Amino acid sequence: MEASVGIRAPRRAWGAGFEKTQRGAYCTGGVPAVRFTAEKLPQRLVLGTDPRRSTGPVTRAAKLTASCCKKSAGTEKVHYSADEALILQQKAQDVLPYLDGRCVYLVGMMGSGKTTVGKILAEVLGYSFFDSDKLVEKAVGISSVAEIFQLYSEAFFRDNESEVLRDLSSMHRLVVATGGGAVIRPINWSYMKKGLTVWLDVPLDALARRITAVGTASRPLLHQESGDPYAKAYAKLTSLFEQRMDSYANADARVSLEHIASKQGHNDVTILTPSIIAIEALLKIESFLTEKTMVRN
Repeated sequence: MEASVGIRAPRRAWGAGFEKTQRGAYCTGGVPAVRFTAEKLPQRLVLGTDPRRSTGPVTRAAKLTASCCKKSAGTEKVHYSADEALILQQKAQDVLPYLDGRCVYLVGMMGSGKTTVGKILAEVLGYSFFDSDKLVEKAVGISSVAEIFQLYSEAFFRDNESEVLRDLSSMHRLVVATGGGAVIRPINWSYMKKGLTVWLDVPLDALARRITAVGTASRPLLHQESGDPYAKAYAKLTSLFEQRMDSYANADARVSLEHIASKQGHNDVTILTPSIIAIEALLKIESFLTEKTMVRN
Protein backbone atom coordinates (compact mmCIF):
# COMPACT_ATOMS: atom_id res chain seq x y z
CA MET A 1 0.00 0.00 0.00
CA GLU A 2 1.24 3.46 -0.78
CA ALA A 3 -0.12 6.88 -0.04
CA SER A 4 1.32 10.34 -0.53
CA VAL A 5 0.83 13.60 1.30
CA GLY A 6 1.80 16.93 -0.26
CA ILE A 7 2.88 19.33 2.49
CA ARG A 8 4.05 22.94 2.51
CA ALA A 9 7.42 23.37 4.20
CA PRO A 10 9.92 26.17 4.84
CA ARG A 11 12.99 26.28 2.62
CA ARG A 12 15.16 24.79 5.33
CA ALA A 13 13.14 21.55 5.48
CA TRP A 14 14.39 19.78 2.41
CA GLY A 15 18.18 19.80 2.16
CA ALA A 16 18.09 16.22 0.89
CA GLY A 17 15.85 13.19 0.75
CA PHE A 18 15.50 11.06 3.85
CA GLU A 19 14.47 7.52 4.66
CA LYS A 20 13.95 7.64 8.40
CA THR A 21 11.18 5.82 10.24
CA GLN A 22 9.71 7.94 13.04
CA ARG A 23 10.57 6.24 16.33
CA GLY A 24 7.54 5.21 18.28
CA ALA A 25 5.19 7.50 16.37
CA TYR A 26 3.73 5.39 13.60
CA CYS A 27 4.13 1.79 14.60
CA THR A 28 3.23 -0.40 17.53
CA GLY A 29 3.07 -4.17 17.45
CA GLY A 30 1.40 -5.12 14.19
CA VAL A 31 0.60 -1.53 13.24
CA PRO A 32 2.42 -0.55 10.05
CA ALA A 33 5.33 1.80 10.52
CA VAL A 34 5.51 4.70 8.11
CA ARG A 35 8.70 5.56 6.29
CA PHE A 36 8.93 8.89 4.55
CA THR A 37 10.84 10.10 1.54
CA ALA A 38 10.91 13.69 0.37
CA GLU A 39 10.54 14.66 -3.27
CA LYS A 40 10.00 18.02 -4.95
CA LEU A 41 6.61 18.66 -6.47
CA PRO A 42 5.94 21.36 -9.08
CA GLN A 43 3.20 23.96 -8.91
CA ARG A 44 1.99 23.45 -5.37
CA LEU A 45 -0.21 26.08 -3.75
CA VAL A 46 1.62 28.46 -1.43
CA LEU A 47 0.51 27.87 2.15
CA GLY A 48 1.78 31.10 3.68
CA THR A 49 4.85 33.11 4.46
CA ASP A 50 7.91 32.24 6.46
CA PRO A 51 7.73 34.72 9.37
CA ARG A 52 11.50 34.72 9.83
CA ARG A 53 12.17 35.93 6.29
CA SER A 54 10.98 38.95 4.33
CA THR A 55 11.54 37.47 0.88
CA GLY A 56 7.93 36.48 0.32
CA PRO A 57 5.91 33.30 0.56
CA VAL A 58 7.38 29.88 1.20
CA THR A 59 7.71 28.07 -2.12
CA ARG A 60 9.33 24.74 -1.33
CA ALA A 61 6.96 21.80 -1.54
CA ALA A 62 7.40 18.21 -0.50
CA LYS A 63 5.80 14.89 -1.23
CA LEU A 64 5.66 12.45 1.65
CA THR A 65 5.46 8.89 0.42
CA ALA A 66 4.25 6.41 3.01
CA SER A 67 5.11 2.74 2.75
CA CYS A 68 4.20 0.05 5.25
CA CYS A 69 6.59 -2.23 7.09
CA LYS A 70 6.00 -4.56 10.01
CA LYS A 71 8.15 -2.97 12.69
CA SER A 72 10.87 -0.40 13.19
CA ALA A 73 13.72 -0.25 15.67
CA GLY A 74 12.87 1.45 18.93
CA THR A 75 9.13 0.83 18.61
CA GLU A 76 7.22 0.18 21.81
CA LYS A 77 4.55 -2.48 21.66
CA VAL A 78 1.15 -2.06 23.28
CA HIS A 79 0.19 -5.15 25.26
CA TYR A 80 -3.34 -6.26 26.07
CA SER A 81 -4.97 -9.41 27.40
CA ALA A 82 -6.14 -12.30 25.27
CA ASP A 83 -9.76 -11.49 26.12
CA GLU A 84 -9.31 -7.86 25.09
CA ALA A 85 -7.56 -8.92 21.90
CA LEU A 86 -10.44 -11.24 20.99
CA ILE A 87 -13.07 -8.57 21.64
CA LEU A 88 -11.08 -6.03 19.63
CA GLN A 89 -10.86 -8.38 16.67
CA GLN A 90 -14.53 -9.27 16.83
CA LYS A 91 -15.69 -5.67 17.05
CA ALA A 92 -13.32 -4.63 14.26
CA GLN A 93 -14.85 -7.27 11.99
CA ASP A 94 -18.32 -5.96 12.86
CA VAL A 95 -17.32 -2.37 12.05
CA LEU A 96 -15.30 -2.86 8.86
CA PRO A 97 -18.23 -3.44 6.46
CA TYR A 98 -19.87 -0.22 7.65
CA LEU A 99 -16.65 1.78 7.49
CA ASP A 100 -16.16 0.74 3.88
CA GLY A 101 -12.58 2.03 3.80
CA ARG A 102 -13.34 5.43 5.27
CA CYS A 103 -10.69 7.02 7.48
CA VAL A 104 -11.09 7.39 11.24
CA TYR A 105 -9.98 10.68 12.82
CA LEU A 106 -9.42 10.82 16.56
CA VAL A 107 -9.95 14.23 18.18
CA GLY A 108 -9.61 15.34 21.76
CA MET A 109 -7.52 17.31 24.21
CA MET A 110 -3.76 16.95 24.44
CA GLY A 111 -2.80 13.87 26.44
CA SER A 112 -6.14 12.14 25.86
CA GLY A 113 -4.50 9.04 24.38
CA LYS A 114 -5.31 9.59 20.71
CA THR A 115 -1.98 8.19 19.49
CA THR A 116 -2.01 5.09 21.70
CA VAL A 117 -5.65 4.25 21.05
CA GLY A 118 -5.24 5.10 17.37
CA LYS A 119 -2.46 2.58 16.93
CA ILE A 120 -4.61 -0.15 18.45
CA LEU A 121 -7.55 0.72 16.21
CA ALA A 122 -5.31 0.75 13.14
CA GLU A 123 -3.94 -2.67 14.02
CA VAL A 124 -7.27 -4.40 14.49
CA LEU A 125 -8.90 -2.68 11.51
CA GLY A 126 -5.98 -3.42 9.22
CA TYR A 127 -5.57 0.31 8.61
CA SER A 128 -2.42 2.45 8.52
CA PHE A 129 -1.78 4.93 11.31
CA PHE A 130 -0.79 8.58 11.05
CA ASP A 131 -0.10 11.19 13.71
CA SER A 132 -0.84 14.59 12.16
CA ASP A 133 1.59 16.38 14.51
CA LYS A 134 4.41 14.10 13.38
CA LEU A 135 3.58 14.72 9.73
CA VAL A 136 3.81 18.48 10.30
CA GLU A 137 7.16 18.03 12.06
CA LYS A 138 8.46 16.02 9.11
CA ALA A 139 7.21 18.55 6.58
CA VAL A 140 8.68 21.53 8.40
CA GLY A 141 11.91 19.71 9.23
CA ILE A 142 11.68 20.45 12.95
CA SER A 143 11.59 17.69 15.54
CA SER A 144 8.82 18.94 17.82
CA VAL A 145 5.61 20.94 17.77
CA ALA A 146 6.92 23.01 20.69
CA GLU A 147 9.92 24.11 18.63
CA ILE A 148 7.71 24.96 15.64
CA PHE A 149 5.63 27.21 17.91
CA GLN A 150 8.79 28.85 19.24
CA LEU A 151 10.60 29.37 15.92
CA TYR A 152 7.54 30.25 13.83
CA SER A 153 4.13 30.65 15.44
CA GLU A 154 1.01 28.72 16.34
CA ALA A 155 -0.67 30.09 13.21
CA PHE A 156 2.16 28.72 11.05
CA PHE A 157 1.73 25.30 12.68
CA ARG A 158 -2.06 25.41 12.18
CA ASP A 159 -1.63 26.25 8.49
CA ASN A 160 0.59 23.19 7.99
CA GLU A 161 -1.77 21.07 10.08
CA SER A 162 -4.63 21.98 7.77
CA GLU A 163 -2.51 21.04 4.75
CA VAL A 164 -1.81 17.64 6.32
CA LEU A 165 -5.49 16.98 7.03
CA ARG A 166 -6.46 18.11 3.54
CA ASP A 167 -4.12 15.61 1.91
CA LEU A 168 -4.97 12.77 4.29
CA SER A 169 -8.67 13.31 3.55
CA SER A 170 -8.13 12.12 -0.03
CA MET A 171 -6.92 8.73 1.20
CA HIS A 172 -8.62 5.64 2.57
CA ARG A 173 -8.12 3.08 5.35
CA LEU A 174 -6.26 5.36 7.74
CA VAL A 175 -6.54 6.03 11.46
CA VAL A 176 -5.38 9.59 12.14
CA ALA A 177 -4.53 10.99 15.56
CA THR A 178 -5.04 14.75 15.28
CA GLY A 179 -3.58 17.52 17.39
CA GLY A 180 -5.66 18.82 20.26
CA GLY A 181 -6.33 22.12 18.51
CA ALA A 182 -7.13 20.74 15.06
CA VAL A 183 -10.85 21.11 15.77
CA ILE A 184 -10.76 24.91 16.04
CA ARG A 185 -10.61 25.48 12.28
CA PRO A 186 -13.84 24.77 10.38
CA ILE A 187 -11.85 23.88 7.25
CA ASN A 188 -10.32 20.94 9.15
CA TRP A 189 -13.78 19.57 9.85
CA SER A 190 -14.57 19.67 6.15
CA TYR A 191 -11.59 17.36 5.64
CA MET A 192 -12.20 15.07 8.61
CA LYS A 193 -15.92 14.68 7.84
CA LYS A 194 -14.94 12.81 4.69
CA GLY A 195 -14.23 10.02 7.13
CA LEU A 196 -15.50 9.37 10.63
CA THR A 197 -14.54 11.44 13.69
CA VAL A 198 -14.23 10.08 17.23
CA TRP A 199 -13.81 12.29 20.29
CA LEU A 200 -11.81 10.83 23.19
CA ASP A 201 -13.35 12.69 26.13
CA VAL A 202 -11.10 12.52 29.20
CA PRO A 203 -11.79 14.39 32.47
CA LEU A 204 -9.56 17.46 32.80
CA ASP A 205 -8.28 16.41 36.22
CA ALA A 206 -6.99 13.13 34.79
CA LEU A 207 -5.44 14.96 31.82
CA ALA A 208 -3.66 17.44 34.07
CA ARG A 209 -2.23 14.67 36.23
CA ARG A 210 -1.15 12.63 33.22
CA ILE A 211 0.55 15.57 31.51
CA THR A 212 2.36 16.89 34.57
CA ALA A 213 3.59 13.38 35.38
CA VAL A 214 5.52 13.24 32.09
CA GLY A 215 6.34 16.96 31.84
CA THR A 216 5.03 19.81 29.71
CA ALA A 217 8.11 20.44 27.55
CA SER A 218 6.41 18.89 24.51
CA ARG A 219 3.19 20.85 25.11
CA PRO A 220 3.74 24.37 23.76
CA LEU A 221 0.45 25.72 25.06
CA LEU A 222 1.33 24.59 28.60
CA HIS A 223 5.10 24.81 28.86
CA GLN A 224 5.29 28.58 29.25
CA GLU A 225 3.31 28.47 32.48
CA SER A 226 5.25 28.76 35.76
CA GLY A 227 4.27 27.74 39.26
CA ASP A 228 2.74 24.51 40.54
CA PRO A 229 2.75 22.20 37.50
CA TYR A 230 -0.59 20.51 38.21
CA ALA A 231 -2.48 23.68 39.10
CA LYS A 232 -1.17 25.55 36.07
CA ALA A 233 -1.83 22.62 33.73
CA TYR A 234 -5.36 22.18 35.05
CA ALA A 235 -6.14 25.90 34.70
CA LYS A 236 -4.81 26.04 31.14
CA LEU A 237 -6.54 22.82 30.10
CA THR A 238 -9.81 24.15 31.50
CA SER A 239 -9.45 27.34 29.48
CA LEU A 240 -8.59 25.44 26.29
CA PHE A 241 -11.46 23.00 26.77
CA GLU A 242 -13.96 25.81 27.23
CA GLN A 243 -12.80 27.22 23.89
CA ARG A 244 -12.94 23.86 22.11
CA MET A 245 -15.73 21.81 23.70
CA ASP A 246 -18.38 22.82 21.17
CA SER A 247 -15.98 21.87 18.37
CA TYR A 248 -15.21 18.49 19.93
CA ALA A 249 -18.95 17.89 20.15
CA ASN A 250 -19.08 17.95 16.33
CA ALA A 251 -17.51 14.50 16.30
CA ASP A 252 -19.58 11.62 14.98
CA ALA A 253 -18.89 9.52 18.08
CA ARG A 254 -17.93 10.38 21.65
CA VAL A 255 -15.90 8.03 23.83
CA SER A 256 -16.34 9.17 27.43
CA LEU A 257 -13.82 7.66 29.83
CA GLU A 258 -16.11 8.53 32.73
CA HIS A 259 -18.87 6.48 31.08
CA ILE A 260 -16.53 3.52 30.54
CA ALA A 261 -15.43 3.61 34.19
CA SER A 262 -19.05 3.84 35.32
CA LYS A 263 -19.95 0.73 33.28
CA GLN A 264 -17.14 -1.08 35.08
CA GLY A 265 -18.51 -0.04 38.47
CA HIS A 266 -15.94 2.57 39.48
CA ASN A 267 -14.99 6.19 38.80
CA ASP A 268 -11.24 5.94 38.31
CA VAL A 269 -10.51 6.65 34.65
CA THR A 270 -6.76 6.33 35.22
CA ILE A 271 -6.97 2.54 35.46
CA LEU A 272 -8.68 2.14 32.08
CA THR A 273 -6.37 0.44 29.60
CA PRO A 274 -5.92 1.76 26.05
CA SER A 275 -7.43 -1.45 24.70
CA ILE A 276 -10.58 -1.00 26.78
CA ILE A 277 -10.89 2.54 25.41
CA ALA A 278 -10.32 1.21 21.87
CA ILE A 279 -13.10 -1.36 22.36
CA GLU A 280 -15.47 1.41 23.44
CA ALA A 281 -14.42 3.44 20.39
CA LEU A 282 -15.32 0.53 18.11
CA LEU A 283 -18.69 0.16 19.85
CA LYS A 284 -19.42 3.86 19.36
CA ILE A 285 -18.30 3.74 15.73
CA GLU A 286 -20.53 0.74 15.08
CA SER A 287 -23.48 2.40 16.79
CA PHE A 288 -23.09 5.60 14.75
CA LEU A 289 -22.66 3.81 11.43
CA THR A 290 -25.50 1.32 11.89
CA GLU A 291 -27.87 4.11 12.94
CA LYS A 292 -26.79 6.14 9.91
CA THR A 293 -27.41 3.14 7.65
CA MET A 294 -30.89 2.57 9.07
CA VAL A 295 -31.81 6.25 8.60
CA ARG A 296 -30.58 6.10 5.01
CA ASN A 297 -32.65 2.99 4.31
